[in-house]
Amino acid sequence: MTKTALITGATGKLGASIARHLGGLGWDLVLTSRDALRCDPLAAELRTAGATVHCVALDLLNEQSTETLAARIADTGVSVTHIVSNARSLDTLKVGDQGVSHPQAFLDEFSIDVVAPYRMIMQFVHDPRHGLKGVVAIGSQYGEVGPNPALYEGDLSSSPVQYGTAKAALHHLTRELAVRLAPSVRVNCVAYGGFVGRTDEAFQERYARLAPLGRMLEPGEAGGPVAFLLDDTAASAVTGHVLVADGGWSIW
Repeated sequence: MTKTALITGATGKLGASIARHLGGLGWDLVLTSRDALRCDPLAAELRTAGATVHCVALDLLNEQSTETLAARIADTGVSVTHIVSNARSLDTLKVGDQGVSHPQAFLDEFSIDVVAPYRMIMQFVHDPRHGLKGVVAIGSQYGEVGPNPALYEGDLSSSPVQYGTAKAALHHLTRELAVRLAPSVRVNCVAYGGFVGRTDEAFQERYARLAPLGRMLEPGEAGGPVAFLLDDTAASAVTGHVLVADGGWSIW
């Protein structure tokens, strides 16, 4: 069977990096974004490099969009074998006065990270037109440890509490699904550290002093851990695992 990976949130920095890495390894790809047209430039780049790519709209805060994704893809004749659950939204990370998170932002972040991916994955599991074998969720170091005040100079308002809380739930959802979908589907997670490109230089310097590797992660480093966990030969014995790829951030 052709190896076909669905990547949610494919137009973001990590999603695009993962797509490029998997495309280079010979995977067929299904890319999603809230607006499918946003996937076109990346899809064109990947097709030029020889990959087979399909683009589909997906809004994880829209129940119909989430619940019909598996059927919509199958209706085009594409069978998904692996899922990379990567989608995120900066809108759900907003905080209010004194750094207190808004209730709806908290609920929406939890939905995007946990509830909607769970529902989406189960649609693929139960649709016989797909042959799901593996899932990799994209977590975070903040699903494993709390934020370090030294990184934020004592002001944690830029590290929304709903983010780490939802990622911690996602890490446990990984273990739950690994049990419930065994032995036919392996379910794992990658807990990444911080990536360059989203913060100013002062933040990067503080981060470097606090991380064993002495730096933030580069976007090009995102694909390797995912590719390993998706590999049904190399990672055949790995399920329910949260692979921490954070430059050592969470070991001290």
